[in-house]
Amino acid sequence: MKRRRAQTRARLLDAAFEAFAEDGLGRCTVEQICERAGFTRGAFYSNFTSLEELFLAMWEQRSAAMLAEVSAVLENDVAIPDQREAVEFVLSAVPVDDKWFRITSEFTAHALRNPDLRRMMVAREEAIRAALTPVLLRLLARVGRDVPDPVALGRALIAAHDGTMAQCLLEPDSADVREYRVDLFMRVLESYTDPS
Repeated sequence: MKRRRAQTRARLLDAAFEAFAEDGLGRCTVEQICERAGFTRGAFYSNFTSLEELFLAMWEQRSAAMLAEVSAVLENDVAIPDQREAVEFVLSAVPVDDKWFRITSEFTAHALRNPDLRRMMVAREEAIRAALTPVLLRLLARVGRDVPDPVALGRALIAAHDGTMAQCLLEPDSADVREYRVDLFMRVLESYTDPS
């Protein structure tokens, strides 16, 4: 029963991802997602209370996958000779995903109009940052950098990622934009870390 329920959730999450990306969160209905997944409304409501709850589960799932990917990359004992290569190494594990960007941008705007949802998003972002920080600290130690304020570094890196992701998506064929992205991450690291 648990396995079947997990499969149902996974199919609903996959269907919602495609529906949200194509039609937008504001135009999607529970019925549309159920139809895509091949389920009834009952299957939806036995797993989620609302589209917002489904989105938060999707965000948690994707954040966990991203953290696992970054951790797996960092667990590899590949020699990382300098800070720039470390940045490129980590960025290679963090996807620049057009669909996910559209979904999260719309949901963020929705949350800004809903104080309870806004608080939930802030709490989820803090949990992601807290989980990612030890991984980044280990990587930075490998390239000889200390982090006096890990929370500030985490916030700055998320801001840099979110902003540069939009630029990369708007100009997907621009090598300059990708280079500027690495440059910005380098400046953030130089500002928030010290040589060890």
